[in-house]
Amino acid sequence: MSNVRIEHDLLGERPVPAEAYWGIHTLRALENFNITGKTIGEYPELIRALAMVKQAAAQANRDLGELDDVRAKAIIQACQEIIKGALHDQFVVDVIQGGAGTSTNMNANEVICNRALELMGAARGDYATLHPLNHVNMSQSTNDVYPTSLCLASSLALRDLLAAMAELRQAFAAKAQEFKDVLKLGRTQLQDAVPMTLGQEFATYAVMLGEDELRLGEAIILVHEVNLGATAIGTGINTDARYAHLAVHHLVEISGVPLIPAENLIEATQDMGAFIQLSGVLKRVACKLSKTCNDLRLLSSGPQAGLNEINLPARAAGSSIMPGKVNPIIPEVVNQIAFEIIGNDMTITMAAEAGQLQLNAFEPIIAHSLFKSVTHLAAGCRTLARNCVVGITANRELLAERVHNSAGLATALNPYIGYENATKVAKEALKTGRAVPELVLEMGLLEKEALDEALRIEALTAPRQR
Repeated sequence: MSNVRIEHDLLGERPVPAEAYWGIHTLRALENFNITGKTIGEYPELIRALAMVKQAAAQANRDLGELDDVRAKAIIQACQEIIKGALHDQFVVDVIQGGAGTSTNMNANEVICNRALELMGAARGDYATLHPLNHVNMSQSTNDVYPTSLCLASSLALRDLLAAMAELRQAFAAKAQEFKDVLKLGRTQLQDAVPMTLGQEFATYAVMLGEDELRLGEAIILVHEVNLGATAIGTGINTDARYAHLAVHHLVEISGVPLIPAENLIEATQDMGAFIQLSGVLKRVACKLSKTCNDLRLLSSGPQAGLNEINLPARAAGSSIMPGKVNPIIPEVVNQIAFEIIGNDMTITMAAEAGQLQLNAFEPIIAHSLFKSVTHLAAGCRTLARNCVVGITANRELLAERVHNSAGLATALNPYIGYENATKVAKEALKTGRAVPELVLEMGLLEKEALDEALRIEALTAPRQR
C-alpha cells in the first residue's frame, strides 16, 4: 500500500494514488461520472480561470486576516503555476457531471492544496497542515467559484475566437480587392439576376464577419459580471462583508479581464442569461458562416456541369471511385461545425431554463457546450481562411462571357429603354440565345455610345450618378 495514501470524506475512507495531486472527492467523481471521456483539464481556459479565482480568494482572505501568510503564499504560488500551464493533467473529472460543478471545484481545491503542501515542505494529503476546503476553498462555494470561472474562461477563450474571425475577415477582404474588377451575374432564388462584381460578393462575407465581431464584443461584456463572493445562494454566508469586492478586485488584477461584481449576488447565482446571450451570438456567427460556405460550394460547383465561377484550392482527392474528382471539403467541415454550434445553443438554452430556485445545477453542460462552440468555431475560421479562402481563384473569362450573354443585362437598361422594351429584349435573348446589347442595337432602342455608357461596369454595379 506504499503507492497509495488514505483520505476520508463524509462517506468514509478511500485509498488515493500517492502520486496524484487530486484526492478523495475527485476519486468519487471519477467513479460517478464516466460520461464523455473528456476531462476538464482539456479545457485550459477553464483550468486557468479556476486557478485565478482560487488565487484571488486566497489574496482577499489574506488581506482580511482570515488566512495566514504562509498558507496564502503556498496557495498563491500553486495557482500561479497552474495558470502558466502546470498540472492540467491532474484535472481529471469528466466535464459533464452532476452537482452543479462541485466535482470540478473539489478537483481544483485538491490539486491546488497538494501542490501547495509540497511547496510548504509537507506531504500530499497532509490536510492538517493545509486543507483543500478549510483553506483553499475559504470564503467560497462551488456556486460562486464555478460560474465565475466559467465567465472568466469564456472571456479568455473568446479572445482567440475574435482573432480567428478577424483573420478570416481579412482573407475575404483581400479577395474582395483582388476580384474588384471581375464582373459576374448576381443571383436571387438561384436564378440569374443583375450584374455585380465578384469583389462585391466577397466583400459581403468580410462585412458579415465584421458585424459579428462587434456582436461578440457586446456579448463578452455580459460575462464580465460575476457572482464571486455569493457563496452558497448569493447571501455571502461565511464571508467578510468586504470579501466580494476585494476578491473581484484581485481577480481583475490577476486575469487582466475587466470583471465587475454583480449588483445582486442572489440573482447572479441563479441566472444563466449571459450564457444564453453569448451562445445565441455564437449561433448567429455559425449560421452566417455556414451560409457563406454554402455559397462557396455553389460558386465552385462543377467544374463542367456546375456554376464553376470560382476555384477552391484542391486539398485532397475527392473520391475512391471517381478519378479526378475534388470536393469542397473545407467549406463542408465548416458547415458541420455550424450544425454542431446550433445544437449546442439548444443544449445551453435547455440547461439555462432548467434551473430551479436559487441555483442552476446544469452549468457543467453549459460549460461543455459553450467551450466546444467557441473552440471549434475558432478552428473553423482559421481552417477556412488558410486552407480555402486565400487560395481561391476566379474563372474570369467564363464570368465575363456569361454577363455578356445574359438576359439579365436588360434590367440595367430599364431607365433608358423602359420596362416594356427591356422585357421584349430579355424574352428575345432567352428565346434566341443572342446577346442583349446586340438586340438593343438591332431594335434601334439605343445608340451604341449610349449603350456602351449604360453597360459600363460602374453603371452595372452601383447606383447611377446624376
